Amino acid sequence: MPPLLPFEEITHLFAEFQHTAFRLETRRGYATDRAGARFQAFMRGTDPAPEPDHPWNMNVRTKTEQGARFSRVRIIDEPPTDGQRFLMATAVGNTAAGEDVRVLPRSQAVALGLPDWDFWLFDSHALVRMHIDDTDTTTGVEVIDDPAEVLVACRARDAALAAARPSAEVWAQVRSSV
Repeated sequence: MPPLLPFEEITHLFAEFQHTAFRLETRRGYATDRAGARFQAFMRGTDPAPEPDHPWNMNVRTKTEQGARFSRVRIIDEPPTDGQRFLMATAVGNTAAGEDVRVLPRSQAVALGLPDWDFWLFDSHALVRMHIDDTDTTTGVEVIDDPAEVLVACRARDAALAAARPSAEVWAQVRSSV
């Protein structure tokens, strides 16, 4: 395996892609979320307010206005973990910016043979595999351009998007069952 790159070295891809940016999220939570004030407030019962001026949301709006598409599928456990519940709660802001955010139960993801690792896929040809340790901290990324590996990611994206449900729909069900 080649040496891992810091995530910051691939952030240009989010502004430079032309057509599609897709993320598969497989973790039960992320260390960066748990360390944040929004997560702590969420754990105390406060819903996270959308952040329309956050740089991520501003970029999503810009790219979608140009005709590009951001989408992601979050794999969730049944019942969802606190980290997964937080991500569904914050998806409102992502969706408002123009991102298509969906969720898929882990049992379905396993049945579909989806990868058990996080990745970004840009324009169906640049694959960025996220390397995340046991504490849910991203340790680096690997940029993969091997056509066979990219094809696996494209097939995973297509299967995940077809099977997943809108995050807001699932979040409404989760909230009503708490």
